[in-house]
Amino acid sequence: MQYRKLGKSGLSVSALGFGCMRLPVSECGNSGVNTDEASRIIRYAIDNGVNYIDTAYNYHSRQGENAVGKALADGYREKVFLTTKCPVWLMESPDDFDKYLSEQMDKLATDYVDFYLLHSLNKDLWDKAKKLKVLDYMDNARSRGLIRHIGFSFHDSIDVFREIVDAHEWTLTLIHLNYVDDYYQAGLAGMKYAASKGLGVVVMEPLRGGKLAQNVPHDVQAVWNKAKIKRSPSEWGLRWVWNHPEVSCVLSGMNSMDQVIENLHIADNAQPNSLTDEDLHLIGEAKSIYKDRVKIPCTECNYCVPCPNNVAIPDVFSVYNDFFAYGAEDSSRDNYAYLKKVNADPAACTECKKCEDLCPQHLPITHHLKEVKALFEG
Repeated sequence: MQYRKLGKSGLSVSALGFGCMRLPVSECGNSGVNTDEASRIIRYAIDNGVNYIDTAYNYHSRQGENAVGKALADGYREKVFLTTKCPVWLMESPDDFDKYLSEQMDKLATDYVDFYLLHSLNKDLWDKAKKLKVLDYMDNARSRGLIRHIGFSFHDSIDVFREIVDAHEWTLTLIHLNYVDDYYQAGLAGMKYAASKGLGVVVMEPLRGGKLAQNVPHDVQAVWNKAKIKRSPSEWGLRWVWNHPEVSCVLSGMNSMDQVIENLHIADNAQPNSLTDEDLHLIGEAKSIYKDRVKIPCTECNYCVPCPNNVAIPDVFSVYNDFFAYGAEDSSRDNYAYLKKVNADPAACTECKKCEDLCPQHLPITHHLKEVKALFEG
């Protein structure tokens, strides 16, 4: 296993981290983790050098931490850095911090957490965390030995990212990054900024939730077929992230032994700056093909929201684009149904066109919403 320095912390973490958001499940669905199989693959990864395990309060309908706790029994807890995350969106008072942390440690069957992250920060959640003085409580928990290091995971613009990085003495940040989304949210610019400030950079979604590895379009596969060294789509995606020396660890949401074995093999020799100019050119070709398959050129700047009728416009467009760009038909339909449930049906659009007045891309948003509805409900 390849190990990398975690920013200025002095810690060495495995280049491959085990992301526990997509553990194998039993027949009863997402909330029912197959704990025996989850333990088997997590322990195999640890036995083969993985020392960074990442979970969160809400994973697998709040049962993910229990599964991780069971996997780390029998001496495995002492072999890893264990990360979980504070569900800021659920907090209503400062006292909630200790309540959730205590619950999480009970589920994980541990008396300390190596890394505790503010989860999924955007501007609103960051403002909420500041209002509730969550950082004071994190620092207090650290002084009591319940938390050893503090960080945050992130989903918003680069400007918000820089503000958060500069606001505290963080150990690490967890960001979304892959060769298609190189300038999405924090992106490469955020990666470089965090590293320049001494933070360890951990990457999530290196394969865009598996979309860069599954149902690969024929024209993208034709690009990979041109390479002198043959690699799977997964290897191309992971190697692109590991090619950046600023990246400390890459999380993979592995849910089968085959995935664990493949990713361990890739992690062994995917060194920083190891991709050739020809490799990077091919990756650029694949990226361009994926980008060209996008139907609605929404940049998810969020200028169009909040919608007066609660339509989650950027999210709806993202689901629609995933359907065409990545062949993610089943997951796109599921995500569309979820958006309808938690927000408003795109049919709730009254064509007030306030969103179109605000859109920097001058998109015909109301027309596109009808296209989305026609695809998923026509």
